[in-house]
Amino acid sequence: MFTLAEVASLNDIQPTYRILKPWWDVFMDYLAVVMLMVAIFAGTMQLTKDQVVCLPVLQSTVNSKAQPGTSGKADFTTVETTTGQVEEASMRTVSFGSNPTVTPDVPLSRATSSQYQSTESGQELKKEQKDSSGRKTNLDFQQYVFVNQMCYHLALPWYSKYFPYLVLIHTIILIVSSNFWFKYPKTCSKIEHFVSILGKCFESPWTTKALSETACEDSEENKQRLTGAQSLPKYVSTSSDEGSPSASTPMITKSGFKFSADKPMIEVPSVTILDKKDGEQAKALFEKVRKFRAHVEDSDLIYKLYVGQTVIKTVKFIFILCYTANFVNTISFEHICNPKVEHLIGYTQFECTHNMAYMLKKLLISYISLICVYGFICLYTLFWLFRIPLKEYSFEKVREESSFSDIPDVKNDFAFLLHMVDQYDQLYSKRFGVFLSEVSENKLREISLNHEWTFEKLRQHVSRNAQDKQELHLFMLSGVPDAVFDLTDLDVLKLELIPEAKIPAKISQMTNLQELHLCHCPAKVEQTAFSFLRDHLRCLHVKFTDVAEIPAWVYLLKNLRELYLIGNLNSENNKMIGLESLRELRHLKILNVKSNLTKIPPNITDVAPHLTKLVIHNDGTKLVVLNSLKKMTNVAELELQNCELERIPHAIFSLSNLQELDLKSNSIRTIEEIISFQHLKRLTCLKLWHNKIVNIPSSITHIKNLESLYLSNNKLESLPAAVFSLQKLRCLDVSYNSIALIPVEIGLLQNLQHFHITGNKVDVLPKQLFKCVKLRTLSLGQNCITSIPDKISQLVQLTHLELKGNCLDRLPATLGQCQLLRKSGLVVEDHLFDALPSEVKEVLNQDTSIPFANGI
Repeated sequence: MFTLAEVASLNDIQPTYRILKPWWDVFMDYLAVVMLMVAIFAGTMQLTKDQVVCLPVLQSTVNSKAQPGTSGKADFTTVETTTGQVEEASMRTVSFGSNPTVTPDVPLSRATSSQYQSTESGQELKKEQKDSSGRKTNLDFQQYVFVNQMCYHLALPWYSKYFPYLVLIHTIILIVSSNFWFKYPKTCSKIEHFVSILGKCFESPWTTKALSETACEDSEENKQRLTGAQSLPKYVSTSSDEGSPSASTPMITKSGFKFSADKPMIEVPSVTILDKKDGEQAKALFEKVRKFRAHVEDSDLIYKLYVGQTVIKTVKFIFILCYTANFVNTISFEHICNPKVEHLIGYTQFECTHNMAYMLKKLLISYISLICVYGFICLYTLFWLFRIPLKEYSFEKVREESSFSDIPDVKNDFAFLLHMVDQYDQLYSKRFGVFLSEVSENKLREISLNHEWTFEKLRQHVSRNAQDKQELHLFMLSGVPDAVFDLTDLDVLKLELIPEAKIPAKISQMTNLQELHLCHCPAKVEQTAFSFLRDHLRCLHVKFTDVAEIPAWVYLLKNLRELYLIGNLNSENNKMIGLESLRELRHLKILNVKSNLTKIPPNITDVAPHLTKLVIHNDGTKLVVLNSLKKMTNVAELELQNCELERIPHAIFSLSNLQELDLKSNSIRTIEEIISFQHLKRLTCLKLWHNKIVNIPSSITHIKNLESLYLSNNKLESLPAAVFSLQKLRCLDVSYNSIALIPVEIGLLQNLQHFHITGNKVDVLPKQLFKCVKLRTLSLGQNCITSIPDKISQLVQLTHLELKGNCLDRLPATLGQCQLLRKSGLVVEDHLFDALPSEVKEVLNQDTSIPFANGI
């Protein structure tokens, strides 16, 4: 037999699950426990007390009852069934009535007749018959036991015998149905995870902080309203829209927590301070809630399972009620039994009594009452399930009562679980909503960030760049620390991979800031911050993945001088849309675009009147349309790199103010159009490196003002004499070609200062090369040179000499006469340097701090 504790354990659930059990589930659990007690009590009574007592119905009594006018009552005989009375030879009978004793003429068994004849004398029997007023049945104890057992199974209704077991089975089914959604593998894991997260959110210090600040803000607003305050604090907005600012409104608006940008942190109440551990736990909770929401909102299995088990309980209630009500009247104290064992006992009919009848009837009525209450609660549950859409949950009330106007509504199983929690305590959902708000998460990140990145720590990360400017580079942070804007002497600020970067009004303190880098960082700015950047920012670098990431306020910086855009501008849906606003950049001088353009956008001509440098670095996408270049008449420097150009674009020849042209990393094979450069009187630098040029046309002589010519990494096999007619040429780079001979005409380049011919097939250096006495850089590495003439001593201004990778046996001792050459500027094998005379090595090892002229 079960103990009550063992059966009740079926209804046991984890204490943390109680928040998901509304009042009706709790009430039904208690009803189930009561029904269990009824079943166990009835079963115990039945096993220990239940019995049937039967007496034979005498034939004469039956006949007398059948005659009219015969009165009398039924005779009942009580048989004691204890083992101590088994040895008695005669049965005591008690008569209730005045009818005379009549012994039926029924043959008894020989064993019974002999027993009575051997144990009692005729006088005793006569005396007993005289003293007794009952009727003698002539049945012994064993026959009564046999009849009682037969009639227990034949005469009693089946419900009277199995009532406790049925109640137990039905109750167990109801208990299992009530808690099945807690046990089913596909739902219990989600429920367990939800309860765990909900408990942590409820107890998190960040929840208390967020709600307390909301309350403080509400009280402050009420106080301002009562005292007649004319306006809210500066930079405060009740709008929940934090999207990218439009062209007309380039500043951000505050949402959620209404913190003013110029409000010092010391004004925050002390209860809002979070230590590092609490902050990390809160950030982990935000991530857990985000992942859990994405996982649970995909399905409605929990909702369907709960509805299913409620329907099962309702159907079960109707079934139990229908068949149980019919058996109430079948439970009776008296029963007529016809066991059909006349050949063994001699009687055909018995009248029996069931001693548990009244108790079972009362227990059955009690059980029906409990089932009715249980059923009405099931019906109410179904009404609640279908009265409102439980697969949708709105935080509208929470949004109205708090500053978290961005808390999203949820659906499916997530919504259903929150509805269930509301039936327990609505405060759980309110505190849980804090971790669904992006505003709340951003504010937590901001507090944690400011706690970690103090002014002293930021000062340690400040360095000086190549331009000797103070630079701070922040990488992969959750935001921009407030202490950054206290670095008033900072010149360059780099923000990389900071998706939630916000620039407050405090940036106006950074009076030295002129250069800003935004790498995958769509920063938002406040109105005052925008005004400061618009007036003071000179250089802006923006790196992005999609053009939509470029902040709209970028195109309104009227005093911006340099703009560098790196990212995808040629997508299917937005072809240069973001650059339409360039017309507002009225002082822009340099525009550098590293993207995948197929054409020069026409709207780039909006900055043509003042643009002096245009750089387009493609990723290998072929630049087809360049007609817009014709309008860039004031451009002095033009770079078209990696644009898959096959010829020099004709649009370039219209740029009358062009001074430097760079066509690096294209597919140019021929430069016959170079004759048209004669119209570009100001062109001084031509870079055609990293192409596929095979030869240089003689028409290059028409570019008389050319000072720098870069033809490295092409397919040149010779240098035409026309190149050496460019008397103003100061830099010539033909490295990494297939040139085998340096023409003697090189001596004509008296102004040549830098000559690079590394990576070719040169084996002999002409003596005329050393007439270029102004040479400062001479790169001859990776050729086939076998000797260096002693006349190298004529290059008195030489500071850099590269000879490594040749076939040299020795170096000339006259290297020591190159007054400005030092070992650091001599690129040669170690054994050749070691073979030099000691006095030469001593000269080359002298202090390298001797000043000399730099530049081209």
